[in-house]
Amino acid sequence: MALALYAGFGILWPSAGSLAETLCALLGLGMVLVYGSGLRSSGPMWLLLAALLVQTLSWALGAWHHPEWVGDNPKLDRLAKLFIFIAVAWWLGGSTRNTLLVWSLALLGYLVASFTHGDGLQEWLAGLQGQRVGFGIRNLQHGSMLFGVALLGLVVFTTRFGRVGGRWVPWRITISLLLIGLCLVGIAIGQTRAVWLAVTLALTSAGALWLGWTLMCSRVSAAHPARPVMLTAGGLLVVVIVLGMVFQGTLTERLSHESSVVADITQGEFDSVPYTSIGIRIHSWRAALEWIAERPLVGWGSEGRSLVMDHTSWLPVEVKERFGHLHNYLLEVWVAYGLLGVLVVFALAVWIGRGTWLAWRGGVMPNDVALFGAAFFVYWMVVNQFESYNSFGTGVYVHNLVVGGLVTHIWRWQRKTGRRVFPALKHKDMY
Repeated sequence: MALALYAGFGILWPSAGSLAETLCALLGLGMVLVYGSGLRSSGPMWLLLAALLVQTLSWALGAWHHPEWVGDNPKLDRLAKLFIFIAVAWWLGGSTRNTLLVWSLALLGYLVASFTHGDGLQEWLAGLQGQRVGFGIRNLQHGSMLFGVALLGLVVFTTRFGRVGGRWVPWRITISLLLIGLCLVGIAIGQTRAVWLAVTLALTSAGALWLGWTLMCSRVSAAHPARPVMLTAGGLLVVVIVLGMVFQGTLTERLSHESSVVADITQGEFDSVPYTSIGIRIHSWRAALEWIAERPLVGWGSEGRSLVMDHTSWLPVEVKERFGHLHNYLLEVWVAYGLLGVLVVFALAVWIGRGTWLAWRGGVMPNDVALFGAAFFVYWMVVNQFESYNSFGTGVYVHNLVVGGLVTHIWRWQRKTGRRVFPALKHKDMY
């Protein structure tokens, strides 16, 4: 119940969603430790321990080296909150049905929130008139990011949703296409260029994987219904073309708005880059690299990103007053916890990626779930290079629900086969 409330209300009703998140996480982690024989020693548990140790080490060394810039505690939740997916995976119980149900609750919760938060319907109408909107979700980027995730899920799972008992149901396809259109409109009027780039790359990657799989399974028969799938893809393409024509002016203006800034960057003239949306990111990244160079291994502690913005002498005062983070999650982890922190995040991504592959190859993870996981990985890698979503509640929410759905299948594969994601790292149970 806590997991369902977390998924459904994480965005729609944050106070209730936060309480459910805490309850779900604490109970789930406790269940894994008590009853998770074979899972207590899995990769995520060891990486959670590593994350706690890295944060503690960075804080302790920071307290010795620069005590005036270090808090009275290491704030272990900064990385630990990214491991709430362990509890999510446990409560999903390895079930694809449960996973899709939780993801669907998250989708519906956000779609409703986009009409109830902020100015509600008026905000949608303002967006259709060319104004950039954020749907009342933290800032102008986070609402677009959530619509991007929703779009990926709808595109990938339309085939599953549109079929009942092996037969295609027209009204289901229609609903799916309408929701896809709604998400595309939300992404367009959100006017977040990083989301546009990430969605394009993610859908292109997913399309290439799907096409490659289709060609490998070239025995097109009743068991491989290429025609309905192609019709659905054609319908999606029509929706995209129509929306592209409707929002052509908005898209063109937004993409060309900072072309001169991009030109300066490509020519290496960083000092002449103005402090625009892109320029602020470039300058803050340059500042972060200077701080990283001083303490590359262990970083500056949990407040590293704030130190960069507040104590870099050449950053303008107005920029320091407006921004307290670096708009790049990788750099935020690096400046805070050094290369050790980056390695923890990288190791987690590698474990999930390989585990997803093995669970799919083993027949435990369905094709569409694996495809969504691959598309989401591309999307998440791109958007987090331009906005530190994993440092905020919205990003943590998305990360834990999606990763939890993948990891529950990986754990199911481990239980079924008795194998591990990385056999060379096999250890005895922690308890």
